[in-house]
Amino acid sequence: MTIAPHAAALAHLRAADARMAALIDRAGPCRLALHDPEQVRAQQHFEGLVSAIVSQQLSSKAAGTILGRVRALGLDESGTLRPAILLSLPEEKLRGAGLSGAKTRYVRDLCDKVAESALPLDRLHELDDEAVIEALTAVKGVGRWTAEMVLIFRLGRQDVLPVDDLGVQKGFQKLFGLRKLPAAERMVKLSRPFRPYRSVACWYLWRLNEER
Repeated sequence: MTIAPHAAALAHLRAADARMAALIDRAGPCRLALHDPEQVRAQQHFEGLVSAIVSQQLSSKAAGTILGRVRALGLDESGTLRPAILLSLPEEKLRGAGLSGAKTRYVRDLCDKVAESALPLDRLHELDDEAVIEALTAVKGVGRWTAEMVLIFRLGRQDVLPVDDLGVQKGFQKLFGLRKLPAAERMVKLSRPFRPYRSVACWYLWRLNEER
């Protein structure tokens, strides 16, 4: 008998709050992918961070176009995106691919830190959540929200609460019938019954925003 990957989380969330239980019934099984964190390589983290920087404040279509150009500039003969290659390029090349001046500096800072082994991408899975956030936010242009998305979607951490995420804020507002978007402290308090599965709860709060 196969057990659903999020069975324990869903059982906990259903028992924690009747409103969340009803939301789970409407949205169906959680499709938040589970990763073996030890199988996610440093190279994948690097490429994910490049993508996150490029995508800031852009539509998915525009971000995809620019990311494709940046990747084309930084690939080695095996088709792998290499920080050393990106670092070797003049800034004008990266700007020509569509990066702003700020994003060009952010990408180069990321590449610098990877090249100098100052960013522990190969052992992120060994660090606790706050240590991962501290490590990643040392890169220019990478904020707490981006680091939290890495925790949820790449490291598979189950108890992350991205209080700065507008979709999560709106989800709390709708689920609990609040008059306005909740402050971070209110979200932490409201989510206490969801621990230790707040990442899964947030996945359902994102789905709540898709309801008509």
